[in-house]
Amino acid sequence: METRHLRYFLAVVDHGSVSRASAWLGIAQPALSQALRRMEQDLGVRLFDRSRQGASPTPAALSILEDVRASVARIDAAAQRAREIGRGAAGQLTVGLVSSALFDTLPRALRALRRQAPGVRVILREMSNAEQAEALQTGEIDIGLMHTPVAVGGRMRERQLLRERLVAAVPDEFEAEADGTVTLARIARAGLVMYPQSQLPAFYAGILDALRRAGHEAHVAQEANRTLTVLACVAGGCGVALLPSWIRSLNFSGVRFCEVRDGQDLPSFDLSAIWPARSTPTLADLFANLDLRAG
Repeated sequence: METRHLRYFLAVVDHGSVSRASAWLGIAQPALSQALRRMEQDLGVRLFDRSRQGASPTPAALSILEDVRASVARIDAAAQRAREIGRGAAGQLTVGLVSSALFDTLPRALRALRRQAPGVRVILREMSNAEQAEALQTGEIDIGLMHTPVAVGGRMRERQLLRERLVAAVPDEFEAEADGTVTLARIARAGLVMYPQSQLPAFYAGILDALRRAGHEAHVAQEANRTLTVLACVAGGCGVALLPSWIRSLNFSGVRFCEVRDGQDLPSFDLSAIWPARSTPTLADLFANLDLRAG
């Protein structure tokens, strides 16, 4: 059944006759009558009782009226959104993001989006990896900026946005080596401040494995589920955190950042955009493929 037939059906219902509907639609009356007959044939029911007074919807027509009206409204809204998004005029995008995306990736993305599609309204939701994975599956967010690897159900696309080596965030009073670096042995003795294992299982396991391979007993002294909370725990003397190198751009009282002298086996810190795979381009596709180079 074609969309135009649905529009014809609504026009006849709203105007009460084929002749008035054809005049309002701007099409010939025989063409409208033929389209209605084709629609009745497709459905296998009579839709209108015709008389000299006009065309009255049958019970079968009334039973589908609201569904047809809602369907046409959704089609119109979708077409309007597509036109507006195509010219960068409008649209709404809900972005989930881990806290580490706030400090460099998100500002670059927002600047790039404003250049390319200035009319798009962005809703930002800071969420953990696990929260984003669930929100992507339920449609609560359109795209997630997440630490990877991560498991997300459903057909998803992924684009890596950032891959960085780890540096050590240590309390101010922490004694580093003469060259300002720290060793895995010193980190192991101090204890680790980590994101929860349930939040970043691969990252968590990668750090502990690297310490064990280097011959050091791994000890997680404190868990914290946000980057600033991790830094607060480090400043409070809870232990040492291993964080991506962009963290050096922050000035956090009570914390300083050091290179890890023997940290070559530590995992990288990866940030990726993950969003549902659709058959047609979406705002999430546009956002995920923005040019995030400085500028």
